[in-house]
Amino acid sequence: MIERPARYIRQFYPHATWRMDPDEHAVYLTFDDGPIPESTPFILKTLADFNAKATFFMVGENVKNYPQLYQQIVDAGHQVGNHTMNHLGSFKHWTTTYVINTFQANELIHAHLFRPPHGWMRHSVYYWIKKYFRVVMWDVLTRDYSKWMTPEDVVNNVKTLTRNGSIITFHDSLKSIDKLYTALPESLQWLKDQGYEFKVFP
Repeated sequence: MIERPARYIRQFYPHATWRMDPDEHAVYLTFDDGPIPESTPFILKTLADFNAKATFFMVGENVKNYPQLYQQIVDAGHQVGNHTMNHLGSFKHWTTTYVINTFQANELIHAHLFRPPHGWMRHSVYYWIKKYFRVVMWDVLTRDYSKWMTPEDVVNNVKTLTRNGSIITFHDSLKSIDKLYTALPESLQWLKDQGYEFKVFP
Protein backbone atom coordinates (compact mmCIF):
# COMPACT_ATOMS: atom_id res chain seq x y z
CA MET A 1 0.00 0.00 0.00
CA ILE A 2 2.90 2.36 0.69
CA GLU A 3 5.06 1.45 -2.29
CA ARG A 4 2.08 1.58 -4.66
CA PRO A 5 -0.94 3.43 -3.24
CA ALA A 6 -4.16 1.46 -3.46
CA ARG A 7 -6.97 2.66 -5.70
CA TYR A 8 -9.07 3.84 -2.76
CA ILE A 9 -6.19 6.05 -1.54
CA ARG A 10 -5.84 7.62 -4.97
CA GLN A 11 -9.51 8.53 -4.82
CA PHE A 12 -8.80 10.88 -1.90
CA TYR A 13 -7.16 13.21 -4.43
CA PRO A 14 -8.98 12.43 -7.68
CA HIS A 15 -7.49 15.32 -9.66
CA ALA A 16 -3.91 14.51 -8.68
CA THR A 17 -1.55 12.73 -11.08
CA TRP A 18 -0.63 9.29 -9.75
CA ARG A 19 0.52 7.67 -12.99
CA MET A 20 1.13 8.86 -16.53
CA ASP A 21 0.03 7.21 -19.80
CA PRO A 22 -0.14 3.41 -19.27
CA ASP A 23 0.28 2.89 -23.01
CA GLU A 24 3.61 4.71 -23.11
CA HIS A 25 6.82 2.80 -22.31
CA ALA A 26 8.18 5.63 -20.17
CA VAL A 27 8.80 6.43 -16.52
CA TYR A 28 8.90 9.70 -14.60
CA LEU A 29 11.71 9.92 -12.05
CA THR A 30 11.12 12.21 -9.08
CA PHE A 31 13.28 13.25 -6.11
CA ASP A 32 11.81 14.81 -2.96
CA ASP A 33 13.18 17.00 -0.17
CA GLY A 34 16.35 18.59 -1.63
CA PRO A 35 18.45 20.22 -2.69
CA ILE A 36 21.28 19.58 -0.24
CA PRO A 37 25.05 19.36 -0.84
CA GLU A 38 25.33 15.88 0.68
CA SER A 39 23.19 14.20 -1.99
CA THR A 40 22.14 16.47 -4.88
CA PRO A 41 25.52 16.51 -6.70
CA PHE A 42 25.67 12.70 -6.74
CA ILE A 43 22.10 12.44 -8.00
CA LEU A 44 22.77 14.97 -10.77
CA LYS A 45 25.94 13.18 -11.86
CA THR A 46 24.21 9.80 -11.91
CA LEU A 47 21.29 11.13 -13.93
CA ALA A 48 23.75 12.69 -16.38
CA ASP A 49 25.61 9.37 -16.72
CA PHE A 50 22.36 7.77 -17.90
CA ASN A 51 21.16 10.78 -19.90
CA ALA A 52 18.03 10.77 -17.71
CA LYS A 53 15.84 13.73 -16.83
CA ALA A 54 13.93 13.93 -13.56
CA THR A 55 11.66 16.19 -11.52
CA PHE A 56 12.95 17.55 -8.21
CA PHE A 57 10.26 18.41 -5.65
CA MET A 58 12.21 20.90 -3.58
CA VAL A 59 11.85 22.37 -0.11
CA GLY A 60 11.96 26.15 -0.36
CA GLU A 61 14.22 26.51 2.67
CA ASN A 62 16.80 24.27 1.02
CA VAL A 63 16.61 26.28 -2.19
CA LYS A 64 17.16 29.45 -0.15
CA ASN A 65 20.18 27.91 1.59
CA TYR A 66 21.70 26.32 -1.51
CA PRO A 67 20.68 28.42 -4.53
CA GLN A 68 23.65 27.15 -6.52
CA LEU A 69 22.27 23.60 -6.32
CA TYR A 70 18.87 24.78 -7.49
CA GLN A 71 20.56 26.44 -10.45
CA GLN A 72 22.56 23.31 -11.25
CA ILE A 73 19.32 21.30 -11.39
CA VAL A 74 17.70 23.82 -13.73
CA ASP A 75 20.81 24.22 -15.89
CA ALA A 76 21.00 20.44 -16.33
CA GLY A 77 17.52 20.48 -17.88
CA HIS A 78 15.64 18.87 -15.02
CA GLN A 79 12.17 19.90 -13.91
CA VAL A 80 11.37 21.52 -10.56
CA GLY A 81 8.40 21.07 -8.25
CA ASN A 82 7.20 22.66 -5.01
CA HIS A 83 7.42 20.67 -1.75
CA THR A 84 6.47 23.59 0.57
CA MET A 85 8.85 26.05 2.19
CA ASN A 86 9.54 24.04 5.35
CA HIS A 87 8.43 20.47 4.52
CA LEU A 88 5.15 21.03 6.35
CA GLY A 89 2.85 18.23 7.39
CA SER A 90 -0.63 19.30 6.35
CA PHE A 91 -2.46 17.89 9.37
CA LYS A 92 -0.24 19.80 11.82
CA HIS A 93 -1.00 23.24 10.39
CA TRP A 94 -3.95 25.45 9.54
CA THR A 95 -4.97 25.48 5.89
CA THR A 96 -4.04 29.15 5.53
CA THR A 97 -0.60 28.57 7.05
CA TYR A 98 0.09 25.67 4.70
CA VAL A 99 -1.04 27.48 1.56
CA ILE A 100 0.96 30.61 2.42
CA ASN A 101 4.02 28.46 3.11
CA THR A 102 3.62 26.80 -0.30
CA PHE A 103 3.44 30.13 -2.10
CA GLN A 104 6.47 31.42 -0.20
CA ALA A 105 8.38 28.43 -1.50
CA ASN A 106 7.23 29.09 -5.03
CA GLU A 107 8.77 32.56 -4.99
CA LEU A 108 12.07 30.66 -4.99
CA ILE A 109 11.19 27.49 -6.92
CA HIS A 110 8.97 28.87 -9.72
CA ALA A 111 7.13 25.59 -10.27
CA HIS A 112 3.76 24.59 -11.68
CA LEU A 113 3.98 21.20 -9.97
CA PHE A 114 3.34 20.40 -6.30
CA ARG A 115 3.79 17.33 -4.13
CA PRO A 116 2.71 17.39 -0.46
CA PRO A 117 5.31 16.25 2.08
CA HIS A 118 4.45 12.77 3.36
CA GLY A 119 1.98 12.39 0.48
CA TRP A 120 -1.00 13.73 2.44
CA MET A 121 -2.86 16.99 2.81
CA ARG A 122 -6.12 18.19 4.23
CA HIS A 123 -8.91 18.36 1.69
CA SER A 124 -9.20 22.07 2.40
CA VAL A 125 -5.54 22.41 1.40
CA TYR A 126 -6.04 20.21 -1.66
CA TYR A 127 -8.97 22.40 -2.72
CA TRP A 128 -6.71 25.47 -2.90
CA ILE A 129 -3.48 23.89 -4.08
CA LYS A 130 -5.03 22.17 -7.09
CA LYS A 131 -6.29 25.55 -8.33
CA TYR A 132 -2.73 26.77 -8.83
CA PHE A 133 -0.57 23.66 -9.23
CA ARG A 134 -0.61 20.27 -10.87
CA VAL A 135 -0.53 17.90 -7.89
CA VAL A 136 1.82 15.00 -8.60
CA MET A 137 1.82 11.95 -6.34
CA TRP A 138 3.47 8.61 -7.23
CA ASP A 139 2.95 5.13 -8.61
CA VAL A 140 6.17 3.66 -7.15
CA LEU A 141 7.60 4.75 -3.81
CA THR A 142 11.09 3.27 -3.47
CA ARG A 143 11.18 3.82 0.32
CA ASP A 144 14.84 4.76 0.05
CA TYR A 145 14.40 6.89 3.18
CA SER A 146 13.62 3.92 5.45
CA LYS A 147 16.30 2.67 7.84
CA TRP A 148 14.79 -0.79 7.43
CA MET A 149 15.52 -0.87 3.70
CA THR A 150 18.76 -1.96 2.05
CA PRO A 151 19.95 -0.69 -1.34
CA GLU A 152 18.90 -4.05 -2.75
CA ASP A 153 15.38 -3.58 -1.33
CA VAL A 154 15.14 -0.18 -3.02
CA VAL A 155 16.18 -1.62 -6.38
CA ASN A 156 13.78 -4.51 -5.93
CA ASN A 157 10.89 -2.08 -5.40
CA VAL A 158 11.77 -0.43 -8.70
CA LYS A 159 12.02 -3.76 -10.52
CA THR A 160 8.86 -5.22 -9.00
CA LEU A 161 6.51 -2.27 -9.22
CA THR A 162 7.53 -0.23 -12.26
CA ARG A 163 5.15 -0.32 -15.21
CA ASN A 164 4.33 1.93 -18.18
CA GLY A 165 3.77 5.48 -17.03
CA SER A 166 5.07 4.92 -13.48
CA ILE A 167 5.98 7.96 -11.41
CA ILE A 168 8.94 6.72 -9.37
CA THR A 169 9.85 8.54 -6.16
CA PHE A 170 13.32 8.69 -4.66
CA HIS A 171 14.56 11.19 -2.07
CA ASP A 172 17.27 13.82 -2.29
CA SER A 173 18.03 13.59 1.43
CA LEU A 174 20.43 12.50 4.16
CA LYS A 175 18.18 9.54 4.98
CA SER A 176 18.45 8.20 1.46
CA ILE A 177 21.86 8.98 0.09
CA ASP A 178 23.76 6.02 1.57
CA LYS A 179 21.36 3.68 -0.22
CA LEU A 180 21.25 5.72 -3.41
CA TYR A 181 24.99 5.40 -4.01
CA THR A 182 24.19 1.83 -5.04
CA ALA A 183 20.44 1.81 -5.67
CA LEU A 184 20.14 4.76 -8.03
CA PRO A 185 22.63 3.66 -10.72
CA GLU A 186 21.40 0.08 -10.49
CA SER A 187 17.79 1.20 -10.84
CA LEU A 188 18.56 3.46 -13.79
CA GLN A 189 20.53 0.70 -15.51
CA TRP A 190 17.66 -1.73 -15.07
CA LEU A 191 15.12 0.79 -16.38
CA LYS A 192 17.34 1.49 -19.36
CA ASP A 193 17.77 -2.23 -20.03
CA GLN A 194 13.99 -2.62 -20.03
CA GLY A 195 13.73 0.07 -22.68
CA TYR A 196 11.97 2.69 -20.58
CA GLU A 197 12.21 6.32 -21.68
CA PHE A 198 12.88 8.90 -18.96
CA LYS A 199 10.40 11.77 -19.19
CA VAL A 200 9.24 14.84 -17.25
CA PHE A 201 5.75 16.27 -16.78
CA PRO A 202 4.12 18.71 -19.20
